[in-house]
Amino acid sequence: MTRPALVMGAVAYAPKVITIWEGFKAWFAGQGLGFDYVLYSNYEAQVEAQFAGEVDIAWNSPLAWVRAGRMARSRGVSVEAVAMRNTDRDLRSVIVVRADSPLQTLDDLRGRTLGVGAIDSPQATLIPLHHLRAAGLAGGRDFAVRRFDVLSGKHGDHIGGERDAAVALLAGEVDACCMIDGNHLAFGLDGTLPAGSTRVLATTEPYDHCNFTTSPGAPADAVARFVELLLAMRWDDQAVRPLMYLEGVRQWKPGRVSGYPQLETAVDEAAFYGPDGAILDADYHY
Repeated sequence: MTRPALVMGAVAYAPKVITIWEGFKAWFAGQGLGFDYVLYSNYEAQVEAQFAGEVDIAWNSPLAWVRAGRMARSRGVSVEAVAMRNTDRDLRSVIVVRADSPLQTLDDLRGRTLGVGAIDSPQATLIPLHHLRAAGLAGGRDFAVRRFDVLSGKHGDHIGGERDAAVALLAGEVDACCMIDGNHLAFGLDGTLPAGSTRVLATTEPYDHCNFTTSPGAPADAVARFVELLLAMRWDDQAVRPLMYLEGVRQWKPGRVSGYPQLETAVDEAAFYGPDGAILDADYHY
């Protein structure tokens, strides 16, 4: 069997992942690009597979991008962020309290309990805790942190930890909780957080989310064609619109790396990865 021109890695954080990439595989074939994908149970295995030559490109979380970049630099090779969704750019996380909470400022969190997402969630744990450190507040010193670990290794893609933290907030089990702003809206629409039940205490600086990361030595021509086809996809094309909807994208954009420094700093502050991408956090199991 001849190896396809391009093999991509993706993490199976939900059943829809198979539907999405089976559909895109057929569409790429129709455009003349031999394409296949390999599913991994977690991002750590996927990033390591990139450096083992198992995949040419990976659909990486922002945290996986950080690790891939560190591993590449420490080995004297390079990886690139070549494409991303329009919905991956300029996102923010929020720290939310109940509408009737006495907390009015971040400083009011002193002595309180903050609910966060999974240990490896950029959006609901790492970045919000960095935002609080920048404001002079450290978890475990100034406030207690209650972590809602759901499916570690998925880097928070499943949002289960964020939802559990939101439920705990309404139940009075935590005084505030963290989530990406889009999920704050979504939880209001689906009834997890009934309308008017919460308010935003603080909002982080903007950051970027997922990207397609090349592996060291990836075939340049195949990657270029892959990116060309992605950028040419149109929301009004019924052949790909259902797949784009499932993937949460209306338009593919060129990759950029300007939206990751905040997460890089958060990773260092939490001693999550070392400079070479080694996993340092002993509580992280995946």
